[in-house]
Amino acid sequence: MSGSATRIVAVRHGETDWNRATRIQGHTDIALNETGLWQARRLAHALADTGLSAVYASDLQRAVQTAQAMAQRAGLPVTTDRDLRERHFGVFEGQTFAEIEQRSPEQALRWRRRDADFGAEGGETLADFYSRCVACATRLAARHPGETIALVAHGGVLDCLYRAATRVGLQAQRTWQIGNASINWLLYSELGFTLVGWNDELHLDPAGREEDGIYAGAAEGAA
Repeated sequence: MSGSATRIVAVRHGETDWNRATRIQGHTDIALNETGLWQARRLAHALADTGLSAVYASDLQRAVQTAQAMAQRAGLPVTTDRDLRERHFGVFEGQTFAEIEQRSPEQALRWRRRDADFGAEGGETLADFYSRCVACATRLAARHPGETIALVAHGGVLDCLYRAATRVGLQAQRTWQIGNASINWLLYSELGFTLVGWNDELHLDPAGREEDGIYAGAAEGAA
């Protein structure tokens, strides 16, 4: 299988200020903060010898900024795809988890229970979101049999890819981590996705911040 399979390094974008504040971003276009830019540089360094054939990213700037660092290192363009965007959370966007639970307790409960048919007003259902991003990853991976590609997206997108690769249902609660700018490896073949490695954050050792002139004591970003 490995000879014709596509190797995929799937990456969540670097940290934003809204990550730190636990604000729901969804389709809201938030840029990386200083820590996120540092994470993008460290990510590019860690993947320098990966032999990437293509770098794809969500068209939201936090993903594009993260992808640009590794693409420049590899001498490749960043190809954006709207279908790699985070789930659209509608009226939830811009609110914190606590605010949503206080203002819309019934909707918050359906969200927490991972109701596949639930979508906040103006947003996507979980089922529609899963179908969108897994279909996109499948389409992009199928273009590159036997090659290695990067998909730079969002926490929700990577959660869907993990579930697709491990055959975990949509309603199962997440027990795996998806860190900002973590490295996650998948294979894609005619049989679908297979999980190879997940949430590698060794390249984000805080000690490395001093080398780039960035304060080493910054807190980890929220989900």
